[in-house]
Amino acid sequence: MSEGSISQEEIDALLSGVDMGGLTSGGTSSIVPDASIDTVVLKDFASRIKDKIGEVVKNMTEKDTTVGTPEVEAVDRDIFMSKLPEVVITVMADYSTGLVGDHLFVLSTELATKLVSLINKEENPALDDMGLSVLSEVISSMSGGEITELSKGGKLPGLVTNPPEAVNLPKAMVRMPQNKFALFTYPITFDGENYTIWEAVSGSVAEGMVRALGGSSASSDSGASAMGAPAGMTMGMPAQNVFSGGFPPNQMGGMQPMGSMGGMGNMAAMNGMAQMGGMQPMGAMGGMGMTQMQVPPNVQSLSFPNLTQPLSAGEQGNIGLIMDVKMEMTVELGRTERTIKSILGMGEGTIIELDKLAGEPVDILVNHKPIAKGEVVVIDENFGVRVTEILPSLEHVATQM
Repeated sequence: MSEGSISQEEIDALLSGVDMGGLTSGGTSSIVPDASIDTVVLKDFASRIKDKIGEVVKNMTEKDTTVGTPEVEAVDRDIFMSKLPEVVITVMADYSTGLVGDHLFVLSTELATKLVSLINKEENPALDDMGLSVLSEVISSMSGGEITELSKGGKLPGLVTNPPEAVNLPKAMVRMPQNKFALFTYPITFDGENYTIWEAVSGSVAEGMVRALGGSSASSDSGASAMGAPAGMTMGMPAQNVFSGGFPPNQMGGMQPMGSMGGMGNMAAMNGMAQMGGMQPMGAMGGMGMTQMQVPPNVQSLSFPNLTQPLSAGEQGNIGLIMDVKMEMTVELGRTERTIKSILGMGEGTIIELDKLAGEPVDILVNHKPIAKGEVVVIDENFGVRVTEILPSLEHVATQM
C-alpha cells in the first residue's frame, strides 16, 4: 500500500475479501478450486440464443442489430473484473426455481446509456431509477428467451428467475458468483456501434444447464474409483464390519456377499480386494478364521462457519481504510407512477401527487438504498432533514437481495 493513499487494486481486494500480501495482518489468500464446466455445450447453447438477444434489442430500439459469435469460458472473479470498465450496470436475475444460483448480466455505461436513449427516445438520458427500470425490462426479455430454450423437452420444467434488478455501481462492488463460474460474452453491434454484453452464472447453475442441454457434468462422473471400478460401485467396508472367521452375510461395500474362504490359496485375492476398498491387507489366516480387518476412518460432515459472525479486529481495520470514501445520500419526498402519455403532457404548473401523506416521514437513502427516515426542516434558508428513525440492519440486507 502506498503511503497516504490506496490503489485501485487494494480497494478491489478489500471489497472482495482477497489478501494483498500484507494489506491485512492475518488474512490468507483466497484459493479458487478448479471446477470442470463444459464450455463446449454452453457455447453451442449461446450460439443458438444469440439471435434472440439481437431480436430483443432490435425490437426495443428499432435499430438493426447483429450479435456476433459468443464466447463461453470458466473464470473466477479476478479474471472477470479484468475485462470490465471501472463503472458498470449490473442486472441481477438469479435463478430461483428449476435451477438455483447466481445469474447476472453486465453492461458498460455507454451501452446502457445508448439503450435507454433509443428506447425512451431522448438525448443524454440519466441512468436513474427510470433508466435502470428500462434496462431491467431489456434483460428480462433476454432472460426469457434463454428460459424458453432451456425448458425445451421438459428437462427443466418451471424454470424461473427472480425479477431483474439493475444497479449502477463500480465493478469492485458487483456481487459475482463464488469460485469458478461460467462467463458468456456476446459482441453486439447496433446503430453502427460495437458493444459487449457479459452474462455470468454460478458453477452449479452452469452444470444444471449442461445437463439440461444433454451434456454431462463432472460431478455426475465422480462415482468411479481410481482403480477403474464402475460408477456407483463402492469398495469400502462399513465401520461396523469388524469380524473374524469369514465374511458376514450382508453386502460388502456394494458387492455381493462372499462365502467363507478356506485354505491359504485365496489370500492374494482377498488382499487385493482389501486394497481396492481402501483397507489394509488381511493378516495370516488360521484354518477357516481370519484376523481382524482394519476399516477406513469415520468421515464427518463439513461444518460451515456462521455468515453472521461479528467482524474480526483485522476486518474492522480494513473497513477503517475506506471510511473517507464519499457516498451519495438522497432524501426522497415520495414517488408516483404515470403513463408516458401523461408525462409527455406535463408543463409548467402541473401538479404531481406523490404517494406520501403530508407530515409523513421522508426516506433517507445512501446509494439509492433506504437506511433511515426523517422529517423535513428549514435551516436558515436551506432545506434539511432530521433523522427520526434508523432502519433495522436486517432491512438494509433485504434491500440488497
